[in-house]
Amino acid sequence: MIRNSILSLFLVIGLASCQQSKSQDKSETTTVEQAPKGPAVITYQEYSGSEPTKPEETEFYKPAVPEVKPYAKDGAPSDAIILFDGSNLDQWISSADSTAAKWTINDDGSMTVKNRTGDIQTKQSFGSMQLHIEWKSPEEVQGEGQSRGNSGVFLQNRYEIQILDNNDNPTYTNGQVGTLYKQGTALAMASVPTGEWNTYDIIYHAPEFNEAGGKIKSATVTIIHNGVLIQDHTEVKGTTPYIGWPKNEAHGEAPIRLQDHGDNSRVGYRNIWVRPLN
Repeated sequence: MIRNSILSLFLVIGLASCQQSKSQDKSETTTVEQAPKGPAVITYQEYSGSEPTKPEETEFYKPAVPEVKPYAKDGAPSDAIILFDGSNLDQWISSADSTAAKWTINDDGSMTVKNRTGDIQTKQSFGSMQLHIEWKSPEEVQGEGQSRGNSGVFLQNRYEIQILDNNDNPTYTNGQVGTLYKQGTALAMASVPTGEWNTYDIIYHAPEFNEAGGKIKSATVTIIHNGVLIQDHTEVKGTTPYIGWPKNEAHGEAPIRLQDHGDNSRVGYRNIWVRPLN
């Protein structure tokens, strides 16, 4: 009897141990199966199926790429809209009251901010665009910090790209020349010497909003300053206020605006053209 009891006890312990081992194995297997998966792999539907065996199977001819002559309009592309060529301000109005723009046209084909006459903006509205603009700070240095050669280019009338004479003139990093004002710090300070002409080539993709007015896709901006990349597909998180957080009220196409900073900035502009990217 005692011997049978001992055998029964060993049998029970063995079965329990076996069940515990199976339970542990199952637990470990479950843990492996539930482990977080890596990022989704990018695939392309048009490159699925059987691998092509002839070169013509991966060639297409339509739609044809439109032809643009790069220097057809006094240095601007053939499909560009000329916003300022030095002859007049017909494409611009006062931002304050929509009257005629009051800035000064110069003999060299440029225009200069006329102090305290207010911002000017294009009569036409734009969304996504390629914008070319040339600007210079005044040769005679006056003021310091944000009060020296200060102006700005506002995309869609609300997102400012800073213009400033930063040569030997430090200021807050997210407000220096080439910044998406108070948001996107420039990758480099690429200004030419004070009083010489700078170029901005701006690629801008407008934000998108749903029917309820909520932003579903941020705007982005890329800027080449004098041939140097200073903004690389930078996200525009909203408006660029001097005080406060960025705002994101729904909007459509809107004018390009140039700033009169109001402190005798005397910034000059020339050769402004735009290519809508619709």
